[in-house]
Amino acid sequence: MSKDSTVLPSGMGFSPRKPFNGFVNDDKSDGSDSEQAVEFVGGNVHRVTSKEDWDQKLSEAKRDGKIVIANFSATWCGPCRMLAPFYCELSEKHPSLMFLLIDVDELTDFSTSRDIKATPTFFFLKDGQQIDKLVGANKPELQKKLTAVLDSVGNHGK
Repeated sequence: MSKDSTVLPSGMGFSPRKPFNGFVNDDKSDGSDSEQAVEFVGGNVHRVTSKEDWDQKLSEAKRDGKIVIANFSATWCGPCRMLAPFYCELSEKHPSLMFLLIDVDELTDFSTSRDIKATPTFFFLKDGQQIDKLVGANKPELQKKLTAVLDSVGNHGK
């Protein structure tokens, strides 16, 4: 596994963490705001909080003819935190795509069903079917795959 991803426990037995609110903030013992705060949800990134929410977003994307980029992530994952602002930026640049964020701790069973073995893992979906996948926080590769997907549908989101 590369340094750009975090390997998950083999049994996907995620330890429960604080509820995911779209932000990560390393708590400081003195209670001051941390400079390490990371925004996971912003721009046009939609947080998925249930299997029903996932199904609804995929239905919307299919109806609207949008490709879905699904980011399976975790608040405690360093590479995920590093890539989160870039993912939000991509969502703003490409409104013709649907950007989703799934917290593997929050949706453990669902993440297991998608065979998530490391975070972050990105799925590219068209009409609910996987057309590509990326494991790891590799910005150039994520951009390359996103461009390839856009080229395949002749749409650059502008």
